[in-house]
Amino acid sequence: MSLLGSDQITQMFVETYVRPKSGDKILDIGCGPADIMSFLPEVTYYGFDMDAGYIDAARKQYGDRGIFACKKVSKEALDENSRFDLVLAKGVLHHLTDPEAADMFELAQIHLNKGGRLITFDGCYVPGQNYFAKKILALDRGKYVRTKEAYLNLALHEFPNVIPTIRHDLLRIPYTILIMECTK
Repeated sequence: MSLLGSDQITQMFVETYVRPKSGDKILDIGCGPADIMSFLPEVTYYGFDMDAGYIDAARKQYGDRGIFACKKVSKEALDENSRFDLVLAKGVLHHLTDPEAADMFELAQIHLNKGGRLITFDGCYVPGQNYFAKKILALDRGKYVRTKEAYLNLALHEFPNVIPTIRHDLLRIPYTILIMECTK
């Protein structure tokens, strides 16, 4: 079972939004147990998470298919010359304050290759939202669930090209998700 609720949904997310190519270099911020790796072609994968249990699970499952670090992604954690084709932040932004989120967008901008993309995936408040979806979001451990406009304002400070997509059908429960594709 993946973060998105099923293997089919994770596969759709990867094919529709991530669109990785063999040989891509990927930075996964808040990778969890790195379940997404099952759906990636041959890539160079760097997964960071602050939860040691998740990193241990990723190492056990994927071994040397990826490089896994139990630490916060920061300018200090990455070599200044590190460049990526894709940066993933699934379920991360709604755990970050505005200044922390701004730092994450800046870090992605600095470390993405030209034409590279940051893909985010977070719970989101929208007008006319399903009552239960709104209540479930309010109970989320992430204390910074935002509106679509608030997420976009953060992204647009670093990325002039952002494609936002609202989805209500990705989880098995009523839940509203904003996926942003931010291109450098």
